[in-house]
Amino acid sequence: MFKRCFVALFTVTIVLTLVPQTVAQSSERTMPMRTPDGQPDISGIFTFRTLTPLQRPRQFEGRETLTAEEAAAFEASERRRQNRDLFDPEKGASGYAPRSEGGVLSYNEFWYERGIELTSDKRTSLIVDPPDGRLPPRVPSTEDPERERLSPEEAIARRYDSYENRGTGDRCIMGFNAGPPMRASAYNNNVMIFQSPGYDDSQRNGAQRPGH
Repeated sequence: MFKRCFVALFTVTIVLTLVPQTVAQSSERTMPMRTPDGQPDISGIFTFRTLTPLQRPRQFEGRETLTAEEAAAFEASERRRQNRDLFDPEKGASGYAPRSEGGVLSYNEFWYERGIELTSDKRTSLIVDPPDGRLPPRVPSTEDPERERLSPEEAIARRYDSYENRGTGDRCIMGFNAGPPMRASAYNNNVMIFQSPGYDDSQRNGAQRPGH
């Protein structure tokens, strides 16, 4: 009996002793972390997957955010629209030609890790400036006006005849969600941020492009 009482008392003492320390540690963790040279510590592994589009859809023109109900409806619609298991290979889909034209659908839904919801503030676009949430018109530059510009869908569908003309995106060196701009893609929406005195560096999970 004495032994059991002693064990119970010892256990309670340990619990009561640990509680104040836990509370103290919790309060300490609310303080912003700093690097050895005093800079805000933002290093770590993060995910940037989201259903929030880069540009604001036309149906949400003039609106920065959605209500909870509107967001839920949009999220459900987007998840269904992007679900590869619901694509008809005979008819094709966005970025994929129908089978009669040689189109082949890539992967099934199991392999995708795209976003499943909007940002926590229910934004209608990742672009915050310009205020309309849209990419501004391209301005004239010194670039070759005849230079071929491909949409992401066209770049993916492009066929290469040899290893000599495969682009950096096809070789997973640049492109996709690695940026710029860095934005959510079908998968590999992860980034690791490193910090050292005077430098910040990020390594994306997709492609091999580092960012400074």
